[in-house]
Amino acid sequence: MTTIVVLFNLKADADESAYQAWAKQTDIPTAGGLPSVDVFEVLKTEGLLMSEDKPPYQYVEILKVNDMEQFGKDVSSDTMQKVAAEFQHFADNPLFIMTSAL
Repeated sequence: MTTIVVLFNLKADADESAYQAWAKQTDIPTAGGLPSVDVFEVLKTEGLLMSEDKPPYQYVEILKVNDMEQFGKDVSSDTMQKVAAEFQHFADNPLFIMTSAL
């Protein structure tokens, strides 16, 4: 199992309520419904534990992928290419981190 963590901020000109509506109506059901994805969550950061500092990222996505080969096929679909392009309109230089459990 591979977990992909995506850290990102919205672009300066992105409408946060439009992004959140799109995430709930399009991104979460589409990416979360892929055969290769067991879990897909979008989280809004609220703060840093025991700190008054602002978190470096506004949003975190967590994808638990059960098959990376299938994931590659899944994200190549026309539907996911459209979703990815829409995501790029909102997200400012997202950071995609591949992880595995110890």
